[in-house]
Amino acid sequence: MPRPLLLAVDADPESLSRIEAHLQRRFGADFRVRGEQTGAAALAQLEAARDRGDPVATVLAEQWLPDLPGAELLGRVRTMHPDARRALLVPWGAWSDRPTAEAILRAMAMGDINYYVLKPWSELDELFNRTVGEFVHEWSRTVVSALREVIVVAERRAARAHGIRNLLTRNGIPHAFLERGTAAANTALGKIGMLHPDTPSGPIVVWMPALGGKVLLDPSDAEICEAWGIRTELPDEERDFDVLVVGAGPAGLAASVYASSEGLRILTVERESLGGQAGSSSLIRNYLGFSRGLSGAELAQRGYQQAWVFGAHFLLTREVTRVNPYDGRFLAHISDVGEVTAKTVVLATGVSYRRLGIPEIERLTGAGVYYGASVSEAQALGGLQVAVLGGGNSAAQAVLHLARYAAGVRLIVWSKSLGEGMSQYLVDEIESNPGIIVELDSEVVGGGGEAWLQELVLRRRSTGDQKTVAADALFIMIGAEPHTSWLPPEVVRDERGFVLAGSDVVASGDWPLERAPFPYETSLPGFFAVGDVRSSSVKRVASAVGEGSVVVSQLHQYLAVQRAKAPAGGP
Repeated sequence: MPRPLLLAVDADPESLSRIEAHLQRRFGADFRVRGEQTGAAALAQLEAARDRGDPVATVLAEQWLPDLPGAELLGRVRTMHPDARRALLVPWGAWSDRPTAEAILRAMAMGDINYYVLKPWSELDELFNRTVGEFVHEWSRTVVSALREVIVVAERRAARAHGIRNLLTRNGIPHAFLERGTAAANTALGKIGMLHPDTPSGPIVVWMPALGGKVLLDPSDAEICEAWGIRTELPDEERDFDVLVVGAGPAGLAASVYASSEGLRILTVERESLGGQAGSSSLIRNYLGFSRGLSGAELAQRGYQQAWVFGAHFLLTREVTRVNPYDGRFLAHISDVGEVTAKTVVLATGVSYRRLGIPEIERLTGAGVYYGASVSEAQALGGLQVAVLGGGNSAAQAVLHLARYAAGVRLIVWSKSLGEGMSQYLVDEIESNPGIIVELDSEVVGGGGEAWLQELVLRRRSTGDQKTVAADALFIMIGAEPHTSWLPPEVVRDERGFVLAGSDVVASGDWPLERAPFPYETSLPGFFAVGDVRSSSVKRVASAVGEGSVVVSQLHQYLAVQRAKAPAGGP
């Protein structure tokens, strides 16, 4: 692959020279560093790179260029090189300049830039180097190559291939998907001795060059996780815990981090992927402390690594199928693992997207129809027509991410206004993106295809008018419901299946003890509920993380009460 381009654009010769020197010193061995003083010259470089098929990693541009604003230049970069990271170059002290601040805010709202970068002010500015390095790292995670940490080779439209890509993406495992039959796929298969030109089809191949070249054929989710080093089994001697956390979304991961850091022996079980529903979000822009935003998968991976370092035990691709009180503790059964015991349980299972229920659509699940924001599909949908059904923040984030790759994206929203269900910064970005068609006051009532989705039938809810549109993929995010039917009868739920806790339990009249329940304790003492699965919770990532961290102090209080009740010399 040609060396990726790092392009800086600044009208000030002295400033540009300093920027080029920094980029050349730090990145010159692996990247082609180029500086230009005008937007026209920069566009010529970018167009030439596009025509040659050369990769562009990062473009940095001063806002006040002589021929066009830097934000406008970077907006054009978005369409020419959708994977490139884009940032406005800002001098130190510019945060007091309102026009600059407004330009940054407007460009971010429109999706033209990822963030801004402070210009280097000296000959050795490590803040500049670090910021650009982070952009380069983010770009590197998007590169499709025949040599990545994990390589998946499969038919483009194989339903199982989608499941594998989704598993890898949501668990933060860096990988590349190569369509069988392409030159890149043939290169990869040739390196592991599996290239057979006479047989264009074959098993799904998962190759792990970063782990000694492991090769898996048509692997299960558990086999992939085990090969990568994520546990899916428990030895017999590790079956007793202080805390069992059910679910590894933001709430469950936060409980895992705080409980393990405070010395509690903890087991966290997740039936699908780290991060839960939030793990499928391509970009969370309003999470405190991450000014450039971060993906749900990255947030989940960071939480997992923190908890693992503190000693938390994890089981992925496994499901807790039963939990019952047992001799002052809890006895839980985990699929394909068996039984474990715990002194307390934290339920953090979140919610699942509601099914659409249209037979001709449901039969194509995994074959162009997906529940959730499955960002792993974005690059595989290059040049195709994509639809997203939903009106919340997750749907908005999915639309914006998919618009970078698909030929066209259609957002289908039940309500008559985007602002009814999503944050304003997302509304602004969607409305400013010419590649997104918004269908307000609309719903999907039909559609189909042979072996893959081909079309959708949309109906305007207020008038009943229908139309058929082409669609190669449909992502469905139409509300959520909790998965709580498996819980023991002692755990009281509301009419929608969400778990009651704290004062809601008292109000229901189902609290069995004289002491008051702890705020996140359910009607079954010692059994807690946090995050989206809890009735009356705020459905936000930050609030789920907050509940997961706060519940740990309540676990300590509950365990202290239990120790005080235990007879002298008892357990």
